[in-house]
Amino acid sequence: MTDMTGKAVMITGASRGIGEAAARIFAEAGAKVALLARGRDRIAEIAGEIGPNAIAIPCDISRYWEVETAVRSTVEAFGRLDVLIGNAGVLGPIDHLEHADPDSWGHVIDVNLKGVFNGVRAVMPLMLGAGGGTILNVSSGAAHGPLEAWSAYCASKAGAAMVTRSAHLEGADRGLRVMGLSPGTVATQMQRDIKASGINPVSKLEWEDHIPPEWPAKTLLWMCSPDADEFLGQEIALRDEGIRRRVGLIA
Repeated sequence: MTDMTGKAVMITGASRGIGEAAARIFAEAGAKVALLARGRDRIAEIAGEIGPNAIAIPCDISRYWEVETAVRSTVEAFGRLDVLIGNAGVLGPIDHLEHADPDSWGHVIDVNLKGVFNGVRAVMPLMLGAGGGTILNVSSGAAHGPLEAWSAYCASKAGAAMVTRSAHLEGADRGLRVMGLSPGTVATQMQRDIKASGINPVSKLEWEDHIPPEWPAKTLLWMCSPDADEFLGQEIALRDEGIRRRVGLIA
């Protein structure tokens, strides 16, 4: 396990799924963790279970000032910020373009694309001033190809992937380590919502087809190690069995 002792990590979307698993796994690795989500009570509960090295910060990542405030709160609590994990995301509306509600469609862009930008924008000056840091954004295969009735999700994830690449381009020579992680399908509430929609091939998958959220969480931890440096500026696909073996998820 990558040793994160003395490091401070901020995780968006930490109230469930990959974000919650990442908060617990990074804390087990010795990190101090700041859990961000809109679900105030749930992140407080998780932080309480983790212990004194965890704090809960209610935050709507679609609002830049809230993300900026969360960064300041993390630094005030831990004295530093070494890693940002941009995990928060929403799927809906699952609807065809001709029927999509414009406000709901725009909300997905606000969370999945602007939310990633807001995180990157809020931490980059701090990390660059400190001589470096790590930014890991959770991406999706949907960033690279359209899926029926997922236009908002696909478009937002494609944009977020480009923000990740842009951050690498602009920050790599000044100590920033920036990567994306495409986890594949993960056993979270989002997959239950997809299943219920009955639209496109992803909804036809069975629950046992999905990987547990601990897998991408452990991969994010590994991505903080020098062993992942060859992938800087890239998007790691967890569907790749070679990556799974390298992380230690499979034999």
